[in-house]
Amino acid sequence: MRRALTERGLADWEALAATDLFREGVAAGRLVATERVAEPDGLPAELDSGEVAAVLRHERIPLVSYPYEWPFAMLQDAALLELDLLLAALDEGLVLKDASPYNVQWRGSRPVFVDVGSFERLREGEPWAGYRQFCMLALYPLLLQAHRNVPFQPWLRGSLEGIQPAQMRALMGFRDRFRRGVLTNVVLHAKLEGRYADREVKGDLKRAGFHADLIRANARKLRKLVERLRWEPEGTAWSGYGEANPYDEADAAAKEDFVRASSGLRRRRLLWDLGCNDGRYTRIAAAQADYAVAVDAEAAVVESLYRALRAEGSETILPLIGDVADPSPGLGWRGLERRPLADRGLPDLTLCLALVHHVSLSGNLPLREFLDWLADLGSEVVIEFPTREDPMVRRLLDRKAPGANPDYETEVFERALEERWRVERRETLPSGTRILYRAIPPA
Repeated sequence: MRRALTERGLADWEALAATDLFREGVAAGRLVATERVAEPDGLPAELDSGEVAAVLRHERIPLVSYPYEWPFAMLQDAALLELDLLLAALDEGLVLKDASPYNVQWRGSRPVFVDVGSFERLREGEPWAGYRQFCMLALYPLLLQAHRNVPFQPWLRGSLEGIQPAQMRALMGFRDRFRRGVLTNVVLHAKLEGRYADREVKGDLKRAGFHADLIRANARKLRKLVERLRWEPEGTAWSGYGEANPYDEADAAAKEDFVRASSGLRRRRLLWDLGCNDGRYTRIAAAQADYAVAVDAEAAVVESLYRALRAEGSETILPLIGDVADPSPGLGWRGLERRPLADRGLPDLTLCLALVHHVSLSGNLPLREFLDWLADLGSEVVIEFPTREDPMVRRLLDRKAPGANPDYETEVFERALEERWRVERRETLPSGTRILYRAIPPA
């Protein structure tokens, strides 16, 4: 990855590169490895070379993800990383001019700050320009979920700018205003923003003697506030699925063996596990992959999975919140600033275990259309089909009118599967109500 610098950007980069913060941050994996290169290869052709003072090369992150795909603890850890880097930067005479969680990416469960261009030399008398952005994109979403139990992901997906101070004030109840940090960072922030919206505040602060110690004190308070926030997932339809599922020991063992054998045929560059739940099968398949993305629609199970992976120190499995029936779209200018998952990295192998019946029966998507989408990925698949006799399928069908989902039949599914892939292996689990398939794209 390449980054072009202006003269001012080059001076800021040289100041950062000379610090212990940069050297230690890269060594610890908290900062993306970066070096200056002589040749501007890889820059857009339309870029005016006369404006480029230098070019940086960054190490490549396995797969880009966005805050509206993260569970609570991932956003919290990203926010803490940014505050830690801000505090370290201040000690080096630098500051972070941006405070967007989009500047944080992941090596599995480990956050890494990727926007070295956000570091700039500290200008005495100027406030921390990133404070408002930090509130809107990190602090407010975390407060919303911690205090109101309202998922922040739809808010961040709905606006790349995050939650406005006035919006956040309206979302907080009367008692919430007396919680730690809410009065200062939400209520007063919204009030002051409304009062000084058309006024140049930076000059006023400089004349009043604003200094770096005030930024440092604010960052420390914010860090304590963010670190203390807690959200414990409530039970959902599938959050206990890994512990109370329809498999007996024989089914579970057979399914593990099938996944292990199918994923172990060759090394994969990128694995997707759609409907990953507790990550049991992700871990098995990931042993033979350079990198794995574990996706589930339930924030509760992704939260639990992230915490487990973080405790393990995993750097090869990235857990994300995502619904195949309502996936993350292209967002921002021309839909290109934030791309759909498939545009960020296509898998070599896709696991679809205990997923088809939810997509078809709960999501009401025709089986053939779901398989069309899956086939467009161009990957091998390991897919599970629970028959109409399966207890979970019967439970879903009992909620529907008689004759619903007539396409949900084993014969229909197998015919559609064979039209799109070459089925290499088929195995019915010992219970007799679930069938596993390994299929590869046609030559």
